[in-house]
Amino acid sequence: MTEDVVLVDVADRVATITLNRPEARNALNRAVRKALPAAIERCDGDDGVDVMILTGADPAFCAGVDLKEFGSGQVQQGEGFAEVGERRDDGRLPFRGALPPRTKPLIGAINGVAVTGGFEVALNCDFLIASERARFSDTHARVGVMPGWGLTVLLAQRIGIGRAKEMSITGNYIDAPTALAWGLVNHVVPHEELLSFCRQLAADTVSNDQRGVRRMIQTYNEVTGTTVDEGWKIEAQVSRDWEGAGFDPAEIEARRMKVVERGRSQIGR
Repeated sequence: MTEDVVLVDVADRVATITLNRPEARNALNRAVRKALPAAIERCDGDDGVDVMILTGADPAFCAGVDLKEFGSGQVQQGEGFAEVGERRDDGRLPFRGALPPRTKPLIGAINGVAVTGGFEVALNCDFLIASERARFSDTHARVGVMPGWGLTVLLAQRIGIGRAKEMSITGNYIDAPTALAWGLVNHVVPHEELLSFCRQLAADTVSNDQRGVRRMIQTYNEVTGTTVDEGWKIEAQVSRDWEGAGFDPAEIEARRMKVVERGRSQIGR
């Protein structure tokens, strides 16, 4: 991988993917924008991986696009992830958003600042866990560029249109407790516990039926990409299809018993 700008470590069916330009606060230069999608696609296709975790090498998660490249004229406005020499025949990007389509869960472990393009990378994860050191900011308008990797869609979905507009038109940072209160992140944990916390969530996911996990991820993506009315129809159709050929009541009962046992251990009964 080019200069090891993105590291991948696989253990216990969990792939930890790390942006590795700490001296540049993990800014998204051309090398990272090619290596990160490739790493995600590789892990998504790996039969030994069930869950992915995306984080950054301290002290930052990602400071956004490497503006030094833009300032030097090496990169053109609109150039995005994995598209250096890879635009489709119709001129469009090879995929929508900052990260490629995937079938497996991707947890964002936000260990420091996530700014502008780096913020968009975080938003393209399925959900986020924040270190107490995490900070979030959208500075597109301050820099004088417009988002193209899903920020105006995904941020509004997470925290509501009013708060999303506030972040984008002020360019102000919000801290980890505010991100938690606004629903941007699911948990805030001590910095030193961030990866272990995420790996425990990943282990909980690994312990589930993986076919079911991947269908759930797909259904959420399909439902949130349409109207509420159509979402109901999609879920109903998925449920009917799932209970068709190959539905094994005995297997469901065995899993139900495991769920009961796990529930008792979690609630202390």
